[in-house]
Amino acid sequence: MTAVFDPTSTPTPPVEILAVLSLLCPEVVRDIEQNWNAPVSDYARHLWRPVARPASGPAIAARSILREVLHQRLGMTMQPDEIGKALDEFEHRPVIQSGLHCLLLMDRITFDALLLAWLGAVENGLSAFVGFMGTTMTMETVGREGPGWLDVGDNKINLFGMGRHKLCRKSACVAGPVSLNKRALEAVGDETDGSRWLGTLLASQDKVFETAADALTALNQDLVANWDRAGMALPVFIDDRAAAAAMARHLEYDGSLLSRLLIEPARRQRLEHAWQEAASSPFGRFLPNATDYFWGIREERVRKLVLENGHLIEPDRPQGLSIPFERPHLRRALLEGVLLPNLFLTFLVLAILPRVRVVGGLRQIGYVALFHSILLAVLDENAPEERDLAAELQVRENAWGMRVIDEKISVREQLAGLPEVALFPNLLRQYRLRTFAETTDDLKLVGENARWRKIGQAEIKPT
Repeated sequence: MTAVFDPTSTPTPPVEILAVLSLLCPEVVRDIEQNWNAPVSDYARHLWRPVARPASGPAIAARSILREVLHQRLGMTMQPDEIGKALDEFEHRPVIQSGLHCLLLMDRITFDALLLAWLGAVENGLSAFVGFMGTTMTMETVGREGPGWLDVGDNKINLFGMGRHKLCRKSACVAGPVSLNKRALEAVGDETDGSRWLGTLLASQDKVFETAADALTALNQDLVANWDRAGMALPVFIDDRAAAAAMARHLEYDGSLLSRLLIEPARRQRLEHAWQEAASSPFGRFLPNATDYFWGIREERVRKLVLENGHLIEPDRPQGLSIPFERPHLRRALLEGVLLPNLFLTFLVLAILPRVRVVGGLRQIGYVALFHSILLAVLDENAPEERDLAAELQVRENAWGMRVIDEKISVREQLAGLPEVALFPNLLRQYRLRTFAETTDDLKLVGENARWRKIGQAEIKPT
């Protein structure tokens, strides 16, 4: 008897949700369709697949700058031969897990996203992988949440023992020096916690870190080293300060693409027009628009800036920052830690220009696609190098990786159910058995997302 193929027997992704995603992110839809019934580890492997090398002048220059920034970062934790290997791997598979806020990995969403990146690196045999942690957030964002708090599932611990008045008035990238709140940590743990995460934190109880961001980076690296004791794939955390270093390099001379776009009045006007066009489109709700080009840093706090009369200033603060919007002044302020690039410039220097695949959350896949289109709109087709870049940008390296793994129990509970040795390898075995469709609950999170839902509603009404 010949078997009859039943197309309904194989689960398929929800057509309506894919249709909405495809309006802005067809590359994300292709990833989902190709891996719907595959293990999540296969999806992670797919995201960390090779990327075509930069071909245009601006892209080659941007990749060279990013490589130098990564080399400097790797030099803090790796031996020279390890650095060379990691950089060579990155050249072939240049992928950055973004969307990570500057939080301890005991935060469930951060942990699950980092785990996906680890799976992608391991399944591709990489020795290291890169994660971008946003550090412009305050130490406390809303009640008992943010970098200053440790979420242990049934309780939240003041991680650095900093008063709540200070927590909400200082930003992670500049708050410091800090040390761990030893007494609070010792009071919360039990024997299981000690072997799986608490002991790793308490090993740094006597250290003083220059900033909270430095502390969280170091502690997260220690946690992953404990969870992956064989060193199958090491995380390399970079943050806004790495983006600032890269941006400063782009501004070294007035002939660079970013120097021209920002400093030449006609080019900047064209850039601002493209931004407004994107903001007024149906997808404009994805765009972040909290500051003009850069954030300012003053008194351990990240400040909103506006561009007025040729200066970046703090609105309504006469005694606040005032930086001439000129290449040497911007570059100096970036190097001195007074300015940080906004998200648009950060993604240009870390991903879009150097041709790096960036993996992030459901809002990020939207605004990265828009950043990409804005850059395309401002390129000069009469300039050969920019025309070559425009051709290269026809392929968009943009992927979804936040809350693809979306466990509903705390990290503390996730770890408690695993053998003490080789926690991450045990999770690897689990996610080689669970499919993308299962972990995303048939894309339920996308369907519930307010921005994507509104896009879908707006698309359906005219029809």
